[in-house]
Amino acid sequence: MLSGTVDWPPERAQRYRAEGWWDGTTLFDLLARAARRDPDKIALVAGERRIRYAELERDAARLAAQLLDIGIRPLDRVVMQLPNVPEFVVVYFALARIGAIPVMALRAHRQAEVGHFLRASGATAFVIADRVGSFDYRTMAEALRSQSPTLRHVIVVGEAQAGQHEYADLMTAQAMPPADRDWRMVDPAEVATMLLSGGTTSMSKLIPRTHQDYVLNARLCARAAGFDRDTVWMALLPLGHNYNLASPGLLGTFWFGGTAVLAPTTDADAVFALVERERVSVIAAVVPLIVNWLASGAEQRHDVTSLKVVQNGGARLAPELRGRLRERLGCMPQEIYGTAEGLINMTRLDDPDEILLHSSGTPVCEADEIRVVDAAGNEVVDDTPGELVTRGPYTICGYYDATEKNAEAFSADGFYRMGDIVRKVGRNLYAEGRKKDLINRGGEKISCEEVENLIFAHPKVRAVTLVAMPDPVFGEKACAFVINEPGVVLTFDELIAFLRAQDIASFKLPERLEIVDAFPLSPVGKVLKRDLRDAVAARLEAERRP
Repeated sequence: MLSGTVDWPPERAQRYRAEGWWDGTTLFDLLARAARRDPDKIALVAGERRIRYAELERDAARLAAQLLDIGIRPLDRVVMQLPNVPEFVVVYFALARIGAIPVMALRAHRQAEVGHFLRASGATAFVIADRVGSFDYRTMAEALRSQSPTLRHVIVVGEAQAGQHEYADLMTAQAMPPADRDWRMVDPAEVATMLLSGGTTSMSKLIPRTHQDYVLNARLCARAAGFDRDTVWMALLPLGHNYNLASPGLLGTFWFGGTAVLAPTTDADAVFALVERERVSVIAAVVPLIVNWLASGAEQRHDVTSLKVVQNGGARLAPELRGRLRERLGCMPQEIYGTAEGLINMTRLDDPDEILLHSSGTPVCEADEIRVVDAAGNEVVDDTPGELVTRGPYTICGYYDATEKNAEAFSADGFYRMGDIVRKVGRNLYAEGRKKDLINRGGEKISCEEVENLIFAHPKVRAVTLVAMPDPVFGEKACAFVINEPGVVLTFDELIAFLRAQDIASFKLPERLEIVDAFPLSPVGKVLKRDLRDAVAARLEAERRP
């Protein structure tokens, strides 16, 4: 076991094995099994590149051998910062083959964040592209060497600088063939991947996912999404993010032997042209992308009849938009709500409309334990808002090397506190936002999700997000940031009249309207509400000045 990680209690681990949730499959086993079953099947499409399962397994094993030869060892941590290219997939499975641990940085991270990941994980290697756009990752890597005492290797996909390893050279170097090597058996209970927490007030924490729990995560999500051998899944968002990697993502696609298509852009016409060309059946998307696609009319310019499902993750998709997806694209909307720390909930494709259009889904695993609790930690009755806490066979028991944070984030009996406010009806969850997304107006709590969903129904509104703004009397009031539909302008009076007609409580009404062209987004497409809160606070302060 890797020092600094918190394992499942023995009695729970024994139960998960006995019930078959942990079946001994490692991440590399997942790929190798698909390659044995269907070696000539196309596993990966990227532009004109079409890579078969047998090729992908062979390349990953070849690179794994070379990584061993340059000194990367089992349980070494390796920070990966690659865009969505085939080399990402080869490197990821090569590390899985030798039992090294990729730490999944995102393309947009820069020196401060990556330096933190290198030091916090004790990484011995850093895998990068040479440059993306105008940014040179090689220069950043060299600057980080002096700050990262354990960093010994920089591997570059593209042209390397002096002292760095070039990916192409590793792939062509002469070495003992993988088939002749005495490979170390990788223990499925070992850490396989480190994901990043979604923290917004401090540097991300490292989330250690084991082979056994992450394979389970992928296969159960893929089953809930209806994946099979014929699935053609499109990746638009970073593969290094849990949603695109294993919920169900790349790993879920490979579990069933489907095909993953790497999209070079999120532009509506380019996306739907790729759907037409590759007969894509599932797209993993987020709210801002879906809003833009529906506004573009691009589906009328391309054949999208192959498209069966558009998945949404990261933030709740309004019922109005789920309905438009079904009507306009002729496909099913599927909500995916969860956390990189573990628990994933999904609506099912055969759910009745009340659940399909409104719910955040049910857990993908029967062994997922979920509770909704009040501020004192007491479980509340169904359909009452509270904080979601959970434990189960693919939910971590602690962050990596973070004793203090673990004491805050996990209860004494091992439940992870998700920090999300939800309502539970049976095992169906209805997400109402993060704790901080509840606006406290003089003691009255306003659910941002509830009001956003009502505003979405206005015909002039393309997208909306509700945030708290400071108020000297009430503490907080609600401010609505709105992106208009083209050619129209929503006024504040129109907004309030529209909401009053829906008979909501007066204290829930927005007390300011900001019209914007776009929302600030995180690297994985989430609306950065913190930035919007800061923006409206700054405007209020400026307006108060003489």
